[in-house]
Amino acid sequence: MRIYEVKNYEELSRKAANIIAAQILMKPNCVLGLATGSTPVGAYKELIKKYESGDLDFSQVSSVNLDEYKGLSGDNDQSYRYFMNHNLFDHVNIDKNRTHVPNGLEPDADKACADYNALIRSMGGIDLQLLGIGGNGHIGFNEPCEEFICDTHCVSLAQSTIEANARFFASIDEVPKSAYTMGIGNIMAAKQVLLLASGKGKAQAVYDSCFGPVTPHVPASVLQLHQDAVIIADSDALSLAKEKGVF
Repeated sequence: MRIYEVKNYEELSRKAANIIAAQILMKPNCVLGLATGSTPVGAYKELIKKYESGDLDFSQVSSVNLDEYKGLSGDNDQSYRYFMNHNLFDHVNIDKNRTHVPNGLEPDADKACADYNALIRSMGGIDLQLLGIGGNGHIGFNEPCEEFICDTHCVSLAQSTIEANARFFASIDEVPKSAYTMGIGNIMAAKQVLLLASGKGKAQAVYDSCFGPVTPHVPASVLQLHQDAVIIADSDALSLAKEKGVF
C-alpha cells in the first residue's frame, strides 16, 4: 500500500482527480470503478473542471459503480445512479450507455448479482477502482463479517451504515436496509485501487485497515494484499496512525 498524507479535503480531492485523470489519459477507453458517498464528490468536481478546461476527454471511458440500494430506481434522488448523474456524468462527455450501476429494481438478488458479475467480466475488468471507507472499515457495502465475500452480492446493511446514510433521507425509516454491492473479489481484481479517507471519523478505520491484521471484520484491510493500492488520507484521517507512531 502506498499512503499519501494531504493537509485537507481540498488537497485530497485534487490529488485523487489527478490520479484518475492520469488513468484516462494513459488509456482513454479505460474502465473506471466509481464510488458514491460524500468523500469522492470533491474529486468529481475536480474532474469536471479538467473536462471543462479541455484537458480531459471521457468519450471512450466506461464505468461500473460499486453498489446500489435494493429497491430504488435510478430516478430516485437517493439512488446511486442519480448521484453519479448529478455529481459527474451530467457534466462531462461520457456516454451514459457505458456507465453501469447494479439494478436496484431487480427483485431477484441472485439474478441481479450474476448479471453484474458478468457485466464486469465482459468489460475486461476494472482499470482503476475508486473507494471511500466507512467508519467501520466497510468498502462498497461490504460490511464487517466472518468472511470475505468474493463476488457481487446482496447485503443487509449494518445499523451504523444505515444511521450514517440517514442524513440523506427524510427519516431513518426511509433508508433502504439492503443493497447490491461488488464483492471483495471484484474490488481486488481491479488493476489499481484508490481509497480516499477524510476526517477524524475515519481515523480508526484507516488505522485498522492499513496497520492492523487483514480480517473480514475490517473489510478494507484486505487492500494490504493488493498489488497496487493507493491510499490518500488527510491529516485527521491519519491522526490515530500518527499518534500510535506507525505512520
